[in-house]
Amino acid sequence: MQLLKVLARVLEYPTEDLQQSRDALVAAVLEDTRLPGQNKEQLLRCVETLCDSDLLDMQESYVGLFDKGRATSLLLFEHVHGESRDRGQAMVDLMEQYRANGLEIDAKELPDYLPLFLEYLSTRPWDEIRNWLEDIHHILGLLGERLYQRESFYHVVMDALLVLSGRKTDRQELAQIVASEERDDTPEALDKVWEEEMVKFVDDQGSSCSTGGVVGQRRRELEQTQTIHLSDQLMTDATPRPAGRA
Repeated sequence: MQLLKVLARVLEYPTEDLQQSRDALVAAVLEDTRLPGQNKEQLLRCVETLCDSDLLDMQESYVGLFDKGRATSLLLFEHVHGESRDRGQAMVDLMEQYRANGLEIDAKELPDYLPLFLEYLSTRPWDEIRNWLEDIHHILGLLGERLYQRESFYHVVMDALLVLSGRKTDRQELAQIVASEERDDTPEALDKVWEEEMVKFVDDQGSSCSTGGVVGQRRRELEQTQTIHLSDQLMTDATPRPAGRA
């Protein structure tokens, strides 16, 4: 499903290559038969913003949005398991799912990274795509509302994925939930996390000062996570895109 590749690219760290892919991204959106017209228009404006804006400004905005705090993390299991052991097992299970369907990822890449997950889904049959998106619709809903309240155009990607999932969300309820949340990307919040991690470090003799800290870990994860572009052979073997619904 080409549209999922577009959504994956839009969610990647902005690059010159991304901006040069504007025509291909626009064409894929226009050719899609599943996304409603209103969502297409929003997504096309999002693509235009990414491709027409100053690249350094886009990169700075991206880091500020996705690399500070956990509320807008693109690592799916952070929103479900946090740093518990369950997250590790969930990532192992997802990686095995990838391998079972012909996708091998580098050891540095995290399988729950949303752009990578969407790249994988783009090769799967429609019914499977919809089931996966339905499974994570609650994460997509919160992410979308948080991005919307932060006045980020990236919220249209989550909106599009929610439409594809077939699950409706109570936007008013989500808005109230997010409005009541304490921001975790402010300097004060980040300092607090760092202080708490330093206390934990002192109590943990096995820890290393150079690798401690949630903020540092988030930065390393995003730096290490590189988007996988599936091989030509895998794309050739992918299930053809189903016909659109009425």
